[in-house]
Amino acid sequence: MQEKLEEIKQRCLKQIENAVDEKTIEEVKVNFLGKKGELTLILKEVGGLSPEQRPIIGKVVNEIREEIEKKLQKKKNDIEKENILKQLENAEKFDFTVPVDEKIGSLHPITIVQREIEEIFKSMGFTVEEGSEVETEYNNFEAVNVPKYHPARDMQDTFWLENGQLLKTQTSAAQNKIMKKYGAPLKAIFPGRCFRNEDLDASHENTFFQLEGMMIDKNISVANLIFFMKNMLSQIFDKELNVRLRPGYFPFVEPGFELDISCMYCGGTGCKVCKNSGWIELCPCGLIHPKVLEMGGIDSEEYSGFAFGLGLSRLAMMKYGITDLRLLNSGDLRILKQIKTN
Repeated sequence: MQEKLEEIKQRCLKQIENAVDEKTIEEVKVNFLGKKGELTLILKEVGGLSPEQRPIIGKVVNEIREEIEKKLQKKKNDIEKENILKQLENAEKFDFTVPVDEKIGSLHPITIVQREIEEIFKSMGFTVEEGSEVETEYNNFEAVNVPKYHPARDMQDTFWLENGQLLKTQTSAAQNKIMKKYGAPLKAIFPGRCFRNEDLDASHENTFFQLEGMMIDKNISVANLIFFMKNMLSQIFDKELNVRLRPGYFPFVEPGFELDISCMYCGGTGCKVCKNSGWIELCPCGLIHPKVLEMGGIDSEEYSGFAFGLGLSRLAMMKYGITDLRLLNSGDLRILKQIKTN
């Protein structure tokens, strides 16, 4: 059997050497290592050998298989490199000295709104932080007062990864790390992309953008929250806005609120966008829960703070009159051309 194995090995290596494209490489792989490949069939015969021969032949088969796999991968890499070089040789020459046509591209509406908000908050003394898109379960849930089996987790259809981590469902996932990084007092905002397994419609997407903000110091109250939010929103929309706070439940704040603004589409008279209420729900907010402060290493007896989460996607929709959230992720350049920006 060892002679047969050697013959199969040499024949396979020769075919790999003579392969000229990825299709041929794949055919060789299937013919020798596939479910009905020659080496696979030989491996099935090992079970019928004597106890003395079985480990010897099994080891030889595995060594040959490993050698073939390495040769296949190397040949595949060589072919890919060769194809890239050919494409570069045949590619149209590009003149880097040609002036750029500035009208070709523009910033995405969400990027514009995010940068505007960042500048507004930086002018008020906030730092801008970045959170990870892949987060731990602890940071995304437990560190913001949502322990295992808490019913609030059902509100967020989470994309879990095989390693136990997840795609963050909310920018709040960065709160704990930022508190541990700066301690108190602190003022920080942290924009980012979030992910939830949502049913797609005009107001829901599985990929969306948020901006989280926190201010922690001594004697922080709801009045501070209202001041900063109203100031920011008035600058974003270049007009004085009516806002209201409604009681709302969010595990990481106590008390918690829903902050609404008067509908930008109907002026508060009622339309399908605001469901004829005259108000648009904009962001959850409230005073940071003492447990969240403690988990961030901050003394809740000495310090208090507020936190809020803004939907950047929703803000962009309101600012530019976009009525379907899905358009923002569509890649349709016609949407950008219709938006007038400075």
